[in-house]
Amino acid sequence: GDVLTQRQDDGTHALRTGYTGAASCGASTGDIVAYALQQLINGLTLGSMYGLIAIGYTMVYGIIGMINFAHGDIFMVSAFIAVTAFTVLAAADVTSIPLALTFVLIVSIFFTSAYGWAVERTAYRPLRGSTRLAPLISAIGMSIFLQNSVQLTQGARVKPIPPVLEGGIVVWDAPGFTVQIGWSQMLIIVTTVILMSAFTWMITQTPFGRQQRACEQDRTMASLLGVNVDRTISYTFML
Repeated sequence: GDVLTQRQDDGTHALRTGYTGAASCGASTGDIVAYALQQLINGLTLGSMYGLIAIGYTMVYGIIGMINFAHGDIFMVSAFIAVTAFTVLAAADVTSIPLALTFVLIVSIFFTSAYGWAVERTAYRPLRGSTRLAPLISAIGMSIFLQNSVQLTQGARVKPIPPVLEGGIVVWDAPGFTVQIGWSQMLIIVTTVILMSAFTWMITQTPFGRQQRACEQDRTMASLLGVNVDRTISYTFML
């Protein structure tokens, strides 16, 4: 009888241990799924930013057939322009977030477009009729020039920007991990979708988009048909 009772107690303990292990395994699986969902949100946000940069690469490459090595440096210049604009707003005691974002966006777009236009006029247009290697070397030189000019004027240290939009929405509150998406992440994703849709509409439905596609197919024939090739390429660099 004692042996049978001991075996029953052992079986009950094993059954309880099995239930505890299964519950622990389920919680771990839920945490893994939550962590994967959070990484998916982070990946969509980072991919949206890369997608916006890739639009400029593809538009320039589609028209002149060369990679603009200074493209990333122009984005870097745009970031420092945004830092400068935020500093000016802070000095002016501007606390309205919509006003600050609008002002910084307008200033960054204006000066970044000017940089893109200057890069096309100085690094690409004078060498457009030469060999393919010459504009490539010129673009690398422009990239080095922009990097060193910013380093001399702004310094080599990191310039952090405090988050303008804080907080967000909790997507899933798992037992061991909370999945959330920030307001800034939602703004980045929504802005990317809107801009990509706008660029797609512009290229496929507008006269300027038709001029871009004509320059991509044959710049000589496009110029004979009345398309201002130089202006189209300059506007593309500005975009």
